[in-house]
Amino acid sequence: MVPRPSPDERLSSWLGRLARLYSMPAEALLAHCGLGRFSVRELEWRLGVGEGSVLAGRTGMTVEGLRRLTFDEITPQARLMIAAASRYVCPRCPAGLHRKATAFPWNFWCDEHGVRFGGRAGTGLDARLPQTQLTRLDPSARSGALRLADWAQGKEEGAPAVPALLDLLTTRHRRSSPPSLAEQPILSLAARRANHDFLTQPIARQALLVVVPEYDRVAPVLAKPVRPGLFSLAQGSLLQNYALAVGVGRLCADPVGCATSVLLASDREGEERLREALRAWSPALRRRVYARLRRLRAPETSPQRASQRLG
Repeated sequence: MVPRPSPDERLSSWLGRLARLYSMPAEALLAHCGLGRFSVRELEWRLGVGEGSVLAGRTGMTVEGLRRLTFDEITPQARLMIAAASRYVCPRCPAGLHRKATAFPWNFWCDEHGVRFGGRAGTGLDARLPQTQLTRLDPSARSGALRLADWAQGKEEGAPAVPALLDLLTTRHRRSSPPSLAEQPILSLAARRANHDFLTQPIARQALLVVVPEYDRVAPVLAKPVRPGLFSLAQGSLLQNYALAVGVGRLCADPVGCATSVLLASDREGEERLREALRAWSPALRRRVYARLRRLRAPETSPQRASQRLG
């Protein structure tokens, strides 16, 4: 008896279910099939013709059907994004079933049931963001997720590339600073003294907070900073990854406007870091960013501006 894979199920999940059916560990099942020198993780990365033929012969599956359970289509650069187990949980999927979509940080909906994923601890995005706001953010999140998925499969078109977008989003645009009064909880004088270390701890201020101000308003203050570059997604929480997907979507839709907004909100040191991150963008795009920045920084009272208004 061999259970058929569910839609989008990953190889480790299917082999685990098959092994439990026969009351053995997955490694023992592989050894019984003559693949004892391989781990489930190795086969999930790339299933060779030989290993696929052996496993197919034992299970009645086709090699192509088995390969669809692997992450063979993911480029080496993106493999750090694949979680060993499910990052997120669908409230309607059976326990013990792990779909490939839940391994990636940019998937926030279950295609099988059409519902939002929740965190592994059971907390969903609606715990931080009201439904009306999620509805407004979802189009950008979906757009960003598509761009990230294309990049992971080596099919990305357009510029800037995903690594350059994530580098910009995770660049510190201002000097690190303690929580502002708006970010601090309402505390008594005694509680403030007891929480002095928290209230004075410098927090990294990244471009993500400007591109996605909705995230800045709802994220726990100590959890606002994300890891730099690609690690921001690979090691982010559900809320952080959703904000990053929204940020990627907004940067793809309006790279010049978003980059200019971050530069306008930066301090001198932050602007230097941002300009360094923007070096990965095309020269034509950078020129448009800096041209808009100069126009926005020009004094509104200059004679030229005044004549333009009068004309």
